[in-house]
Amino acid sequence: MSSEVKVPTLGESVAEATIGQWLKQPGDAVKLDEPIASLETDKVAVEVPAPAAGVMGAFQAKEGDTVLVGAVIATIEDSAPAAGNEPIAAREERAQPPASDTMPPKAPAAALDASTLSPAVRRAVLEHGVDPSRIKGSGKDGRLTKEDVLAAAQAKTFAPAPAAPSPAPALPEPVEGRMPAHGRAEERVKMTRMRQTIAKRLKSAQDTAALLTTFNDCDMSAVIATRDRYKETFEKKHGVKLGFMSFFAKAACLALKDFPAVNAQIQGEEIVYFDYVDLSVAVSAPNGLVVPVVRNVDKLGFAAIEKAIGDLGRRARDGALTMEDMAGGTFTISNGGIFGGLMSTPIINPPQSAVLGLHRIEDRPVVRDGAIVIRPMMYLALSYDHRLIDGREAVTALKTIKEAIEDPTRLLIDL
Repeated sequence: MSSEVKVPTLGESVAEATIGQWLKQPGDAVKLDEPIASLETDKVAVEVPAPAAGVMGAFQAKEGDTVLVGAVIATIEDSAPAAGNEPIAAREERAQPPASDTMPPKAPAAALDASTLSPAVRRAVLEHGVDPSRIKGSGKDGRLTKEDVLAAAQAKTFAPAPAAPSPAPALPEPVEGRMPAHGRAEERVKMTRMRQTIAKRLKSAQDTAALLTTFNDCDMSAVIATRDRYKETFEKKHGVKLGFMSFFAKAACLALKDFPAVNAQIQGEEIVYFDYVDLSVAVSAPNGLVVPVVRNVDKLGFAAIEKAIGDLGRRARDGALTMEDMAGGTFTISNGGIFGGLMSTPIINPPQSAVLGLHRIEDRPVVRDGAIVIRPMMYLALSYDHRLIDGREAVTALKTIKEAIEDPTRLLIDL
């Protein structure tokens, strides 16, 4: 008797997904609710849990296939499959003739079928003929990456050659996606569903919105001093570190309250104004950039904002975000400074009308009271849809954020 593995409900208005990776292979033991596959939707990666304990049965879809919600993609068998029902790959493997002295050794089949090996890694292992069990993985939880395999293959290439002469090597056979030529190679990898969606949305934003960016620079001295003074007490009381994002979130709320068009959206021939701020926070995840949402950030205190952003960031890195985490959002903050970016022109996240870009903090000479001094400065960028937001509103809103950061007392007395 077997249990069907079906594509779970993926969220409102999401009807299909792409099978990104099978985490279990036919014949592997499976526990109840253990992740057996990873699905890629337009926004997040979703793990498919096992509906029952048993042995992984046959796949009904392969990696890269598009599947609908509710579709059967595999089965879980109660026990080891019978001889006639075992996976095709296993039967084909036993049908192969025994290796002889003239046949080249193959990479260990068990290692190639391990759930920890991604398709790209398995392809690299087969291509270079290395033993994955002898390679130390540098990925998450010690998993092998493609770079690990290539490094092992290179080390193997430069190992001392045997003394006996060997015949001239034959030209390498072309491998799908790779075209060796004069020691160089290319690889073609299908874009993930998430990356395709990111590309379409960003291009759509450029084609639809009248994008414009205004810049300002911000003296971070006061915020840094405030953070250094209270960070230990803050962490002891609230159990979370005091970062800069909460300051910018509160400063943005001040600006959006004074300039509601920056927090509005164009929907058809109407402008929708929101009396709340659902803040989208751009986060770099393994599968691409995602923008989970902190709800009602205008009603939250510093500690609640830091906890919410920290939780969303951790779940984004672990691939544990849900569709509900991504839905909505009225304004976005993107912090490119964590990667060292000095300045950028961020693109709005449709249907939103504006995005605030933060950048790295850098000591620069500035003039204060007629004297040149060194201050920790940050460039701020506000990209906006000029169809809805006038230049005066955008420039003044960014100036409001700058002033609140340079004088954090404004955050307390609503200035």
